[in-house]
Amino acid sequence: MSNKSTNPKGTKDYGPSELLSLRFIINKIRNVFISFGYSEIETPSIEKRATLYEKYGDEGDKFIFNIINSGEKVKKADIKSLSAGKLNQFVSSISEKGLRFDLTVPLARFVAQHFNEIIFPFKRFQIQKVWRSDRPQRGRFQEFTQCDVDAIGSNSLFLEYEMIQIYSKVFRELGLKDVKIKINHRQILNSIANKIGISDSFNEFIVLIDKRDKIGSEKLRNLLRNDLNIKDSHIDYLSELFDYSGKFSDLINKITNEFSDALSIKATEEINKIYEMMENSDELVEIEFDLSLARGLNYYTGIIYEVVAPGSSIGSLGGGGRYSDLTKSFGVDNLSGIGISFGLERIHLLMDEKNLFPSLKVLSNDILIINFDINFVNEIEQIIYGLRDLGRNVFVFPDSIKISKQFSFADKNKFNFVIIYGQEEKDRGSIKIRILDNGSEKLFKLKNFVHEFSKM
Repeated sequence: MSNKSTNPKGTKDYGPSELLSLRFIINKIRNVFISFGYSEIETPSIEKRATLYEKYGDEGDKFIFNIINSGEKVKKADIKSLSAGKLNQFVSSISEKGLRFDLTVPLARFVAQHFNEIIFPFKRFQIQKVWRSDRPQRGRFQEFTQCDVDAIGSNSLFLEYEMIQIYSKVFRELGLKDVKIKINHRQILNSIANKIGISDSFNEFIVLIDKRDKIGSEKLRNLLRNDLNIKDSHIDYLSELFDYSGKFSDLINKITNEFSDALSIKATEEINKIYEMMENSDELVEIEFDLSLARGLNYYTGIIYEVVAPGSSIGSLGGGGRYSDLTKSFGVDNLSGIGISFGLERIHLLMDEKNLFPSLKVLSNDILIINFDINFVNEIEQIIYGLRDLGRNVFVFPDSIKISKQFSFADKNKFNFVIIYGQEEKDRGSIKIRILDNGSEKLFKLKNFVHEFSKM
């Protein structure tokens, strides 16, 4: 058995340079969120199982990471349920908490819990880790960061349009101008399910449709046939709808002709209004109305979004939509919300592939103090303090090794300056700086050094 240390599958280590590029993306996203009037909150990584379960549907629930009870509570394990194959009941007996699956359900819990303190509409954003016990693969981790922005307490369609504006502004600022925002409406999918006679299996239908891009049309046909007993003629009808392409107006006309129920008519009107708002804007990325877009989580009720990068195998870069009654399960009715999420790690992968990051330097790598001997370092201690008081980052090399190796360390880590103070400088009552960008050197009097350096 190998003793080699590895991190758990589905997780990733980030060194200083890689973390710097992640922070670059986060700062862009955060600044856009703030510019649209959203305020930041944080919620715990751990939630009660009762908070998490039965919000995402059976498909989502099985990917929640459960936290096993500690100490004496483990003795409450329901072994009979385990023997009977009642796994959820068994897990409930040994686990009271879980790691959050997303940031939307914790937001709904937060809103209900702090309802009397919140002024509505409540516009919040959150940039935090989430966990899912899904099968890891490229671009899909078990621990990853979501960057969410949500508005709670308003039914206004302007918010649907604002989410498109936010997506567009973020991706444009990141240099990903060729991404595409797909939109659809859950009520239209409901009408489709009603028409082919599977309204009672709507959630299962959505889960399968959501897998279409991952598994392909042929495998989807087999799943629809075998899992939901959908007739071949209805599967052909679905394929025709999902593969339909053309002008937006033609697609809307097709939907209008196909579905005449009140919910579908209202959904079509909403989509039309959103497109009307988009018509006069030249700041948006490409928008595509896609009838096959499903979003597998149960809580969506209206407009839904997904962002993709054409030609990339990374997968969805973000998604979201309108949810009408998510807070109801926490005791607060009639509080509609809408939100979108950015997948930080996938965006990072795509930007790295496209070489879109500017030249970034680790901020702590500013000034390196050469260590001739600890006594020399101690003699300029007040200068080091003075530099830090100026807001400069000072790295004192801890070992008095060969000077060439210390300079090599400075070069490899892209420091801006190297400060040299040894016997020669001491005898002169001076201190020397090497500017690493061009290799030039400057000599300063010790007593004036901090003041003179502040002018550089």
